[in-house]
Amino acid sequence: MSLKGKTAVITGSTSGIGLGIAWELARAGADVVLNSFTDNPEDHALAEEIASETGVKARYIQADMSKAESARSLIETAGVCDILVNNAGIQHVAPIDEFPVAKWDAIIAINMSSAFHTTAVALPMMRKAGWGRVVNIASAHGLTASPYKSAYVTAKHGIVGMTKTVALETAREDITCNAICPGYVLTPLVESQIPDTAKKYDMTEEEAKQKVILERQPSKEFATVEQIGGTTVFLCSDAAAQITGTTISIDGGWTAL
Repeated sequence: MSLKGKTAVITGSTSGIGLGIAWELARAGADVVLNSFTDNPEDHALAEEIASETGVKARYIQADMSKAESARSLIETAGVCDILVNNAGIQHVAPIDEFPVAKWDAIIAINMSSAFHTTAVALPMMRKAGWGRVVNIASAHGLTASPYKSAYVTAKHGIVGMTKTVALETAREDITCNAICPGYVLTPLVESQIPDTAKKYDMTEEEAKQKVILERQPSKEFATVEQIGGTTVFLCSDAAAQITGTTISIDGGWTAL
């Protein structure tokens, strides 16, 4: 399908899942706005590469998703937002009684509150255009829990709840809001952790992937950023016009357990 003429803003999109989504939306014809909290030449170079390879318009806008005013200014600076992908996120692992307060605040701000702020500014733009798609990147941890990830699990459950609320508020309009819930995805960050995990458990890298990293993923295979991106493109298509307020799991059967 073609998304030509649409503009997509993807938060946290200079690497991993966010960048994969940006590429797939661009390949489908959408102009894209990349985002992160840095403002380096390589950030802008990524946008230039996408534009050069796909023929769409692409640009980079710096915005710190931990700050409400910055998250809102991202959408305001973009000027148009037909497709909003709330992807920005961080992680920290610790028992709840030892969880650093600053880490809790940062995870809630970036993983959950930023999506509220961007959506609040984007919805009037979508209503003016008469069309819009909000895709929230939640997690299998938005549907289930793991120990030592209290802030992340809380934020992702919150994203799923907000997804339902936005869907109900826009149900009579040509605007949808859905959440994608990935399990473990093969990003450069995850890939870089495999050798250290293997060493820690005295395993081969393949054993570390199967027995440790993918322990809760029944397929024993990673999802890919291209699959997450392709699902995002589908949710923006006419075929998905009546899909709203729901979650789509890309987790190799994790939440079927």
